[in-house]
Amino acid sequence: MFIFILLVIIAIVIISQGLFTVAQQSVAIIETFGKFSTVAHPGLNFKIPFIQRIAGRLSLRVQQLDVKAETKTQDNVFVHVLVSVQYMVREKNIYESFYRLQDPVTQINAYVFDVVRARVPSIKLDDLFMKKDDIAIAVKEELSETMGSFGFDIVNVLVTDIEPDQKVKEAMNEINAAERMRVVAAEKGEAERILKVKSAQADAESKALQGKGIADQRKAIIEGLSESVDEFQTRITSSSAQEVMNLVLLTQYLDTLKEIGQTSQTNTILLPHGPGAVSELSQQIQQAIMVGNAVDPKKSRAKASA
Repeated sequence: MFIFILLVIIAIVIISQGLFTVAQQSVAIIETFGKFSTVAHPGLNFKIPFIQRIAGRLSLRVQQLDVKAETKTQDNVFVHVLVSVQYMVREKNIYESFYRLQDPVTQINAYVFDVVRARVPSIKLDDLFMKKDDIAIAVKEELSETMGSFGFDIVNVLVTDIEPDQKVKEAMNEINAAERMRVVAAEKGEAERILKVKSAQADAESKALQGKGIADQRKAIIEGLSESVDEFQTRITSSSAQEVMNLVLLTQYLDTLKEIGQTSQTNTILLPHGPGAVSELSQQIQQAIMVGNAVDPKKSRAKASA
């Protein structure tokens, strides 16, 4: 009975030592006395206790490694280039990926540093941000060729960040700010110039219209006065043109005073004067007309012929 119980205990120990599980999307490497034996796939598996052992486990998922490489550009600016490498183990090359490389992460780091430090020194800082995709492609090609022989697939490579020195960042920001301020100043000056030109054009057009209006107004006044004088002389034959003109001017003078008096709010200043000043104004108008007739060659010739 004791022997039976002992055998049962030994069997339980052997089974417990032999049974093991493997997680999904991973494999276990089984060795027999230190030599590769088989690959255990996801699920419940069995190994011979005390003879076989689990040498290691590999994940078949896509993994990401972030590498931060320091280098300098063509214009001697030191930068940190952050490269993200996404890779995975080929299921058909599990043996190579486990036994041929002792540390895949260190190997990938070395190749990323090598490519970055070979490419970036030939690129200026201003062009580096635009050519980061070229660097990522170069890193992927190099890693795919090298790591492929070890059973790794390089899924993708991304240059996620480029970090110049803090002082360089501040200088670049100042340059950009100065450039933008120069553009703003140029646009503002152009806007002010356009406003001044438009204002000058509007003022010129306004003055031209005002001059035309004044000329038309004076022409209408002259025509009206001429018609009034002719009509007055026709009806009253004994009146002279001078008397009619004095009467018209006196009427205009009185109408002007009436309009000023009807306005409650006015800033017009009236100097001491009398209605007799109208005759003086009439004489000045007559003298101006006579001078104009003397200057006008057509009227002078008409008088000479008469």
